[in-house]
Amino acid sequence: MSDVFVSGLGAISPAGWGFSALCDAVERNEPVPARDCPRPGWEKPLRTRVVPPPPAHPSFLNHPRLRRASVIAQHTVAAAQEALGAGGVPGRLGIVVSMLAGVINYSRRFYEEVLRDPATASPVLFPETVYNAPASHLAACLGAKGLSYTLVGDDGMFLQSLALAAQWLAGGEVDTCVVIGAEELDWMPADAVRLFCHGEIHGSGAGAVCLTAKAHGAIARLAAVTDSFSFTQRQSRSEAARRVRSQLPAGAPGELLCASARNLPRRDAAENAAWADWSGARLAPTFVLGEAFAASAAWQCVTACEAIRRGRFAAVNVSVVGASQQAIGARFVKPGL
Repeated sequence: MSDVFVSGLGAISPAGWGFSALCDAVERNEPVPARDCPRPGWEKPLRTRVVPPPPAHPSFLNHPRLRRASVIAQHTVAAAQEALGAGGVPGRLGIVVSMLAGVINYSRRFYEEVLRDPATASPVLFPETVYNAPASHLAACLGAKGLSYTLVGDDGMFLQSLALAAQWLAGGEVDTCVVIGAEELDWMPADAVRLFCHGEIHGSGAGAVCLTAKAHGAIARLAAVTDSFSFTQRQSRSEAARRVRSQLPAGAPGELLCASARNLPRRDAAENAAWADWSGARLAPTFVLGEAFAASAAWQCVTACEAIRRGRFAAVNVSVVGASQQAIGARFVKPGL
């Protein structure tokens, strides 16, 4: 991937609006305070990490497509616009959005109405229940008419989205591609995290990386995306993580590992074992910001690229051992390397 460069970054997270707020929080390595999220039928609430209100009313919310849009769509647009910068849509723009739970708020509301009384369930809600809604809203807000995909999967799907965008750039199908990982907060995924990811706290938000084939003014270069190694009966999480490690450089002084660790020994065991020989610095955005699946992996990549832009590291390996499906990795380096 010698001709794939990162031209912009964007993020909405429990640390605040903007990628600088995210990266500052990750560097401090102090978890964002959790808040209560009521669960119907339970007295004890769930614990979550919530995106705070924006410091000012975002102008993009005035767009007709976003009047009834879900929170995940709003965060997707905000992160993408920050990554694209003030220049707007640069030529043929591609869009790739990745997510796991997706537009869960509207889906829950719609099916609650269906179960209560199918005859009165609001058809206005239904369009917002489809996974492709955020990407559709983003394309409409930007006036983009190029390729627009939505990939559904666990944390690792964001890195697969980067690989797809790189393929489009290499094939000349787009001039620029903005890749977004996004999730929204709801008691249903928060409860799933409680059940299946013991000790983790559900988070929400979005992260965006803008890719281009032009080196001028680039923040970083996308040097590699590894193969994806699925968790199966024949391939454990530990083996999948080890195979990802084998496809990335060993590391050198001045390099960073941006891991998907949660500071939970049992959950992190496979990844920690795979990277046991890593002697350099490490950062773990999910530990700080909460489990937000595709958004978590996007935050890892945003953190990696911003660390290079700030001149703190010459190269960063990104390791993602996903929630349920796959292990995958990526490598970002200074544009000149």
